[in-house]
Amino acid sequence: MRRRVVVTGIGCVTPVGNDVDQMWASLRRCGNGVGPITHFPADDFPTQFAAEVKDYSIDDYVDDPDQFTFASPNILFAIGAASQAMADSGLGDGDVAPPRFGVYLGAGEGGQDFQKYMSVIARSESSDEDKVVDVEKFIRYGMETLESQAELEQEPNRPAGHLASLFNAQGPNMNCLTACAASSQAIGEATELIRRGDVDVMLSGGAHSMIHPFGVTGFSLLTALSTHNDDPARASRPFDLNRDGFVLGEGSGMLVLEELEHARSRGAHIHGEVLGYGSTADAYRITDIHPEGRGATACIQMAMRDAEINTDDLQYINAHGTSTKVNDKVETLAIRNTLGADAESTPVSSIKSMMGHLIAAAGSVEAITCLLAIRDNVLPPTRNYETADPDCDLDYVPNEAREAPVRRALSNSFGFGGQNISLVLSEFTG
Repeated sequence: MRRRVVVTGIGCVTPVGNDVDQMWASLRRCGNGVGPITHFPADDFPTQFAAEVKDYSIDDYVDDPDQFTFASPNILFAIGAASQAMADSGLGDGDVAPPRFGVYLGAGEGGQDFQKYMSVIARSESSDEDKVVDVEKFIRYGMETLESQAELEQEPNRPAGHLASLFNAQGPNMNCLTACAASSQAIGEATELIRRGDVDVMLSGGAHSMIHPFGVTGFSLLTALSTHNDDPARASRPFDLNRDGFVLGEGSGMLVLEELEHARSRGAHIHGEVLGYGSTADAYRITDIHPEGRGATACIQMAMRDAEINTDDLQYINAHGTSTKVNDKVETLAIRNTLGADAESTPVSSIKSMMGHLIAAAGSVEAITCLLAIRDNVLPPTRNYETADPDCDLDYVPNEAREAPVRRALSNSFGFGGQNISLVLSEFTG
């Protein structure tokens, strides 16, 4: 019999709140975290807004913040969310053997100080009209200006390394970067480590920020971002007929996953249980979803088989729901393919309508949201849903939170490259 995995700690840093209570209160009132970009001058970009984390300081979580002077935002967010989750779990010294305690994240890249980096490029340009970068000058100016520690800290493995050091987690330490599916995959794989007996406790989740010139440029070239610069608060509109792209967000979500008997032995509070995990690939195109939802459908089916539940056992689906034309249509199709007639009566919503798309960190925050929905029997709404789309014909909990009994919830995360992850979260029933 496989070991059961429960959630004993949760924490988050998001554009709509820097802890779980703030975030959940904002989601319940259909709040908004989207506004003009302040991280860098964005006036010349096609998209000039994003969902930024606000009023956050690493000083609130560490005794020596100077050691993180060159840390990227993903690291700073991860430390805050993980510190909250660890405090919430009540794990103390001696509660878990360090080699039986691991970290598995879905964290995205960090980055140098992009303004400084761009200034080095500008200094290295030749004087002719083509503005060609002189590589010799670039190397010389870069060696003089850029920070070696900042270069180290931008690697995707650094958040997991920092968390292992901070919490003395000497067990498996891993990071996956499967685009928008990353932190959900991390939670699923961390669950499997506990199930098979390799560890007793895992700190898992994700952290990411792509609100920088390279990130916004890349997604703009893909025409993936909304360009509603005149009204950013209404730009993210999942499943709405007039949706035109997603809104870039940033932040972190962290969960403490624990083997059930280990949690019971120390009298831990249990938020819920990870019942099912599904992981598939579209095997189609690098940036396009399979038009018939092949991978997404198989992923949801896999998670439900793993959870040993039927189509009428789900009371809520937290959608990937990015607010792009193709994603929302195909996700709706995948839900219909999987749930059949029960799709009509299963509420679906997307919190990306309020906090934007946290990319690698999105799935972990959405898994936490599912646990909160189960705890309070409240469904978070889909903000900005105004005009029905014939291709998106489910119950999307429009614009107002809804009280409804929730025992089990499905969380979907579908990433560029065709990665698909689904998690089934459940109330803990003993």
